[in-house]
Amino acid sequence: MTKTPTSRLDKLLANMGYASRREIQLLAKNGRIRLDGAPRPRADERISLTPDLETRLVVDGEALDPLPGFILMLNKPLGVTCSHKEAGPLVYDLLPPRWRRRDPALSTVGRLDKETSGLLLMTDDGALLHRIISPSRHVPKRYRATLARPMTGTEAALFSAGTLMLEGETKPLAPAELEIVGPQEALLAVHEGRYHQVRRMFAAAGNHVETLHREAVGALTLPADLEPGHLRRLTLADVDAIFAA
Repeated sequence: MTKTPTSRLDKLLANMGYASRREIQLLAKNGRIRLDGAPRPRADERISLTPDLETRLVVDGEALDPLPGFILMLNKPLGVTCSHKEAGPLVYDLLPPRWRRRDPALSTVGRLDKETSGLLLMTDDGALLHRIISPSRHVPKRYRATLARPMTGTEAALFSAGTLMLEGETKPLAPAELEIVGPQEALLAVHEGRYHQVRRMFAAAGNHVETLHREAVGALTLPADLEPGHLRRLTLADVDAIFAA
């Protein structure tokens, strides 16, 4: 039987970005932290980290933020960078302010370049992150690309052969699946995450990607009602869908 993990109340809330431990001690002393409706005046008490804690623990009248070990999807807008350091708008700027102070921090699961939009996963669960991006898992990522010129009809065979070599690399790409949507529009599912991979694949085929949008990771698709720049927490069923394809 798996033992339920516990944590000191002040450590938990500090790591979730609420405040410093000293400030959390004052919140508790002043009755502003409640568990099951009752004040918890001692911030050094240990509490069980059960999933229902998010509805049972209230800080300053608000339900607890997601416990450590969660994953969310972002509909990444164009012009936003998957970085902590680069100049300009960053995907981390789209998180609620408190979530930006969490420890462990939320990280992107792979990256989308600045001019690519669509489904981006973020998590504070390092093991889950590596499970998703591991080449051994073969989790497909599906992109919709619009191209500068009509396709020739040879692209699907080229991409699926498993022999395509990108410029400057010494290892061929794993087979990828191309679906033609229109003369200059296609869906491409890749099973790797190489630098600017989709753009470089079409460049190798003599074309240029004008727009690129990621629609799915595994069998998890970007919901039509999730607007650019908006976030949604994933359920266990959503996580299972990532590995179902």
